[in-house]
Amino acid sequence: MHTLYLCASPIGNLEDVSLRLIRTLNEVSLIACEDTRTSATLLARYDIHTPLTAYHDHNKARETDRLIDYLLTEGDLALLTDAGMPAVSDPGYELACAAQDRQIPLTVIPGPSAVLTALVLAGLPTDRFVFDGFLPKGGKARRDRLKDWAREPRTIVFFEAPHRILATLADLADHFPDRQVAACRELTKRFEEVVKDTPQGLLDHFNENPPRGEFVLVMAGAPSQAPDPEAAVNLARSLTQEGMRTKEAAKIAAEKTGVSKRLVYQALIADDRQAD
Repeated sequence: MHTLYLCASPIGNLEDVSLRLIRTLNEVSLIACEDTRTSATLLARYDIHTPLTAYHDHNKARETDRLIDYLLTEGDLALLTDAGMPAVSDPGYELACAAQDRQIPLTVIPGPSAVLTALVLAGLPTDRFVFDGFLPKGGKARRDRLKDWAREPRTIVFFEAPHRILATLADLADHFPDRQVAACRELTKRFEEVVKDTPQGLLDHFNENPPRGEFVLVMAGAPSQAPDPEAAVNLARSLTQEGMRTKEAAKIAAEKTGVSKRLVYQALIADDRQAD
């Protein structure tokens, strides 16, 4: 039986490889990669001539079984994504699980990680953090994720595409106006940039400087102090004065402050009764 190697690849600078990665890519008999063109550039840089085969989100349902058969009968296999660690918002999870199910040996060749690189560069607490992938594009899933973040005390790391960064910063400005956020782009490349500010400050920056490249956003977690019921009720009152319905105002105030929606709603109802 042969071995599956899950190989971290450079996230930008092609010099960010280890001697172990170069040796492994030379020694395996096949490399499964997210994009053969991207991986071919890396292999050419280090004079590696191992054959490549495509393995990505669009073919993994079919290719996983084929690669498992290859490991069982043919030779060692390396899995290489376009950038960073396999299985972290990249292909690899299904193949690793399938290998474990068939008791195929697997190991990791560690290396670059956009998540950890951005976390260290952000200048926010690193002792406890959560990686949350990509923020959902919209709808209930997006609202629920933002609601979860209102109560999340750990530093939050997540990815965003350049064409959605302005909309995401606008949502962060609405929900977390006082939080510090670091926007990290072009990590390890020549034009690497880390801009740290409030969400509105970042929004102003990228409105003036059109965003390019993939982003990793690092946001401070929720403040450790206890929720302030009075502040939540006052926020809900201001929302109702602007014409919002009582239930909706209570819901939004609860999401933004961490105070119980029921408590806020009951306070608004009490206001209405006193007014009558």
